[in-house]
Amino acid sequence: MDLTLEPHVRSWVGSANDSGTDFPLQNLPFGRFRRAGVDEPFRIGVAIGDQVLDLQRVAERTLLNDATFAPAVALTRSDLNAFMALGSDARRSTRLWLSTGLREGSSSAAAWQECLLPQAQIELALPCSIGDYTDFYTSIHHATAVGRLFRPDNPLLPNYKWLPIGYHGRSSSIVVSPHAFRRPVGQTKGEEDAPDFAPSQRLDYELELGALIGAGNSLGRPVAMDSAEEQLFGLVLLNDWSARDLQAWEYQPLGPFLSKNFSTTLSPWVVTMEALEPFRVPHVRPSGDPPLLPYLDGGTNREQGAIDIWLEVWLQSAHMLDHGEPPVRLSRSNYRDAYWTLAQLVAHHTVAGCNLRPGDLLGTGTQSGPAAGQEGSLLELTVGGRQPTTLTNREKRAFLQDGDTVILRAYCERPGFRRIGFGEARGTVLPACQSEK
Repeated sequence: MDLTLEPHVRSWVGSANDSGTDFPLQNLPFGRFRRAGVDEPFRIGVAIGDQVLDLQRVAERTLLNDATFAPAVALTRSDLNAFMALGSDARRSTRLWLSTGLREGSSSAAAWQECLLPQAQIELALPCSIGDYTDFYTSIHHATAVGRLFRPDNPLLPNYKWLPIGYHGRSSSIVVSPHAFRRPVGQTKGEEDAPDFAPSQRLDYELELGALIGAGNSLGRPVAMDSAEEQLFGLVLLNDWSARDLQAWEYQPLGPFLSKNFSTTLSPWVVTMEALEPFRVPHVRPSGDPPLLPYLDGGTNREQGAIDIWLEVWLQSAHMLDHGEPPVRLSRSNYRDAYWTLAQLVAHHTVAGCNLRPGDLLGTGTQSGPAAGQEGSLLELTVGGRQPTTLTNREKRAFLQDGDTVILRAYCERPGFRRIGFGEARGTVLPACQSEK
């Protein structure tokens, strides 16, 4: 533990001391923002309570004259990629500098006060340029539940316990929360020999985390387990929207395509790996499972490779919004139940020589737990649509309808430490549109 994680230290930004805030002094997530309604470049900021600290203004006023502070120039850029590329040491020194400047009694308070903006007065963008996106399948509970729908006698495929399964997604359709997107249109299996072509009728959400790469590795140089997490900058919430009927028709033999590439929603604030340190827990492999190959095993991973992060899915229908009714929570699961850890994702992704670059995104796959109420998708919650769930206003949902807003939330809490949160990943389903001519 370091000074930035001390639970009793307060900030001179009053809202950061509220017990329910996602962004206390102990969090300090990074993002990109600009003033709402103003056509100006986006810039790097840090969320603190209900405010954002403009790091470009701080750097220009105080840091660029300090030749010993290497991240200064990177903090004046329009996205996080240059800062990410500096690696974990630069991130840790910047975090300590921010924590020192934002705590009560800081000599920086007067100058930095002028660099604050209320979050209610800003708009947010993707935190970085995302060059490549890989989505994994790390929840064995999700994999088993979905497999049971299609292969009741053999729900879990034999490779699952040997390697982290993943596929390469489409980075161009990754968007920042809040976002509205059109219902996808495509082919689905028809009643006769020919498929149907129509808007998806089985649109679903997927409750995931996304890991953003920091410095990365060189082409042909695999990352070992012991240093794998040094390549990670931080985590965001990720909703990998899925058209289940399109997916069922197209995914064999090469995997998802149009069923996944129409939209992926990220939360805007990146929670750094340092902020998550108090919430580390051992990663325990179930007894009787096959032994890990050496490149996927490590003492640090066994001791603290899992992270205790509560994950929630909320839904607000158009009818609920029109009548002033709040969203309803559909599920709550925990990332500590994932079968594969972040370090294992990095090690496996690079073992054949693949180079990860600053800003690359690794999705964890849908995070479901072992119990009822912990399903990370409607596909599981409604048993493939056969058992629709009933909302608080008695509406029913097998899959998403037009006008539905899905909200993902996440937080970490542990006795003796400050609660930290991730903000929201919010997306709204719009009606399908016709192809452009």
